[in-house]
Amino acid sequence: MSSALPKKTHRVGFVSLGCPKATVDSEHILTQLRAEGYDIVPSYQDADLVVVNTCGFIDAAVEESLDAIGEALDENGKVIVTGCLGAKGDIVQQAHPNVLAVTGPHATDEVMEAIHEHLPAEHDPFLDLVPPQGIRLTPRHYAYLKISEGCNHRCTFCIIPSLRGDLVSRPVNDVLLEAERLAASGVKELLVVSQDTSAYGVDVKYKTEFYNGMPVKTRMTELCEALSQFGIWVRLHYVYPYPHVNEVIPLMAEGKILPYLDIPFQHASPKILKAMKRPASAENTMQRIKQWREICPEITIRSTFIVGFPGESEEDFQQLLEFLDEAQLDRVGCFAYSDVEGAKANELDGTVAEEVKQERVARFMERQAAISADKLKQNIGRTRDVIIDAIDTEENMIIARTSSDAPDIDGLVYIELPDKNTVNVGDITQVTITDTDEYDMWAVPAVNNEK
Repeated sequence: MSSALPKKTHRVGFVSLGCPKATVDSEHILTQLRAEGYDIVPSYQDADLVVVNTCGFIDAAVEESLDAIGEALDENGKVIVTGCLGAKGDIVQQAHPNVLAVTGPHATDEVMEAIHEHLPAEHDPFLDLVPPQGIRLTPRHYAYLKISEGCNHRCTFCIIPSLRGDLVSRPVNDVLLEAERLAASGVKELLVVSQDTSAYGVDVKYKTEFYNGMPVKTRMTELCEALSQFGIWVRLHYVYPYPHVNEVIPLMAEGKILPYLDIPFQHASPKILKAMKRPASAENTMQRIKQWREICPEITIRSTFIVGFPGESEEDFQQLLEFLDEAQLDRVGCFAYSDVEGAKANELDGTVAEEVKQERVARFMERQAAISADKLKQNIGRTRDVIIDAIDTEENMIIARTSSDAPDIDGLVYIELPDKNTVNVGDITQVTITDTDEYDMWAVPAVNNEK
């Protein structure tokens, strides 16, 4: 039996300039390169590409770094630039527009991502246990993208901070690299999740990181802007109603992210909101909802509410029902309050009887079902983009979702399977809505569907 030919080992040249901190950065990159099987070579001629770690502290260091980049380009031609000079605007690109990528300092992950792009390590499914996009439990066409862990709020019904700690944001370049890998693996929809999505970056003072040589703030608005470059659906979940949430609505109106906002208001009674340690008031919330709809008429607003919270009177509950009538929210969930071990709300007076809680849940959902039915009915005759979740050949049905519907928690679109089906799971296509009920819609393939 003939033996298999050995794999070609990719070879990287490395130029390290600057201070000891830059040297440590170089060591981290070199360590990662060796861990992934790349060879480090001492000459330009033997290298498949070259990494130059630069200094940009003083003019002489800038000149030295630019000269080193130029030499590497002349001698090798394939150069990735990292380090402090990369953080100083577009100096590198102006002097050397042919570099493959530019990052700032302390950017091992970004450098490795650039190396993977231009000199990819071979993925062997028989030797590598983890595929490049990681192990996922969702279908291939959508994925959850977690951007932070923990929460700084102390809502009295919640114990997340005691379980997961205060907010810790993932580096924005890590988030974007994961999103890039997911998109490359065939994901068509990213669902951005955390305990408090709109607080992203507050713990690191909205630090600027580098992704593919471009500065990106660790902040929800800038993250959304950056995610839009992948050309796939981006959906925001668990958005706490901070004032700066207003900034992402124009991105929705421009089609950069989905016009969908999952924002748990929890209640409408000022008394109950105060007892919950939740922000705002129903009046302020209504003003913001009106503003969002003026900017982006297509926006879908999803929310969740708790009824039967300690101290909730019939008057408080009526305020909540009146808020539903006025707000006309698109997607709504409701839960009866229950004690959670360790939650501060357990210590509050005014326990609501279980039968009253359940009766209020039923009344709440009946009110919202009527609102939802009226809003969905407005879709009849409209052409909507949908993403295909499943094709049921036994029931002769395609199951899909519009941009207004998140998987598992919102409604579905049912499309009769045509004789000559041309769509697959994960495709985004167009349909014409023919019928609706309280939560779901029915449709037929749109005429002249080009998607």
